[in-house]
Amino acid sequence: MSASLLEQLIEALKVLPGVGPKSAQRMAYHLLERERERGLQLAGVLAEALDRIGHCAQCRDFTEGEVCAICASASRDRQLLCVVESPADRLAIEQATGYRGVYFILQGRLSPLDGVGPRELGLDKLAERLAAGEVVEMIIATNPTVEGEATAHYLAQLARQHGVKPSRLAHGVPLGGELEYVDRGTLSHAFGTRSEMPL
Repeated sequence: MSASLLEQLIEALKVLPGVGPKSAQRMAYHLLERERERGLQLAGVLAEALDRIGHCAQCRDFTEGEVCAICASASRDRQLLCVVESPADRLAIEQATGYRGVYFILQGRLSPLDGVGPRELGLDKLAERLAAGEVVEMIIATNPTVEGEATAHYLAQLARQHGVKPSRLAHGVPLGGELEYVDRGTLSHAFGTRSEMPL
């Protein structure tokens, strides 16, 4: 016996991150009870977005065109290339810093157990970009997870092979944080990667 439309809707909502069976059920009931018109709008926008949004030919970020706005901008410094795991990471850097270089979005991180290798991350395309000779420094901004660190080491080797200086985002004690409340792993990493204070 096939699932009812309501069951199919609940199952479909569970595809979203952090949405379990109960949350999906609440969302489905909310849409059907109170937000039918906006639910139809959501369905239309979602269908159009999935159809029209693809990946930038240069950086692999999401875009509706062949090239995203950042890659198309003449005001960005093409000698600086920041490599991030996801479009959300790129957005966080754009919003929190004055970075004016360009990006490369991996859309993941190396994870051989999950079948994610260099090819799946587009590292062949990244190598071509580095070989072109325009990039002077590659800022590696992968997350400080086991897979993120492995990816960072791989990226650093790739940069050096093409004569590009690799740099890594600093990780450690958060601004305004107190040492007694920082977890052991973060504190150990911060202590081990300490740097000399400028004058």
